[in-house]
Formats: sequence, structure tokens, C-alpha cells
Amino acid sequence: MPKILEGFKNFILRGNAVDLAVGVVIGASFGTVVNALVKGLLTPFIGAIAKVPDFSGLTFTLNGSKFMYGELINALISFLLVAASIYFFVVLPMNTFMEKVSRKKDQKPTHKKCPECLSEIPADAKRCAHCAQIIVD
Repeated sequence: MPKILEGFKNFILRGNAVDLAVGVVIGASFGTVVNALVKGLLTPFIGAIAKVPDFSGLTFTLNGSKFMYGELINALISFLLVAASIYFFVVLPMNTFMEKVSRKKDQKPTHKKCPECLSEIPADAKRCAHCAQIIVD
């Protein structure tokens, strides 16, 4: 195999290139889900409250130029809804989960092994209940 193709094969088979490709595909799929949530549920909810389902028709004219500020309002609302959806449905639950996982890792062990007989004893014990060995911390 030519050297240039060998280098390309090594590049493609490196873990970070494959991980990046998987991340991009998952991100695109996740983006579709978030956009569907915003477009299908949250935007109509905001439209029902504001009594205006779509702001794109809002414009004003100045010296013959048409300014479509409604499109900007739609884009801002969409951005805020996507950001809020990602925060409340992904970031916040993931942070809560990671906090619980790290809390379990940080917990002090309740038992330890006796260095003499290797039996399990309470972590605060000063002497082994099985062999009477003095435990020095």
C-alpha cells in the first residue's frame, strides 16, 4: 500500500477521529430531537400564551426599506428555548447524576482489612477483633 494511503488509514483508525465522528453524528441527531421539542411543544406553548404563534410577519418600513424584526424575534425565542431545553433536560440532570456519582466516590470507607490476618474490621477500629493485632493508621 502506498505510504500516503497508509498514513490516511492510520489517521482514520485512530481513536480520536472515530470518537469525533460518532460525536458529530450523535450531536446532529440530538439537535434534531431538541429542535423538534422546541418547534413542536415549546414554541406553540409560547404562542398560546402570547396569542401570536409566529412573529415573522412583524415588519416596519423606513425610507422604502422593509425591516423584518419579527424574524429576529423568532430566532431569539428559538435560541432561548433551545438553550433552556438543553440546560433543563440534559445539563441539569447530568450534573445531578455526576454529583451523586462523585459523592459516592468521596464517601469514607466503613471497613478496612487487618494488616495481620487480612480479616475485615470497622474503619475506626484500633485493634482487630479476630487476631487482637493493634491497628496503626
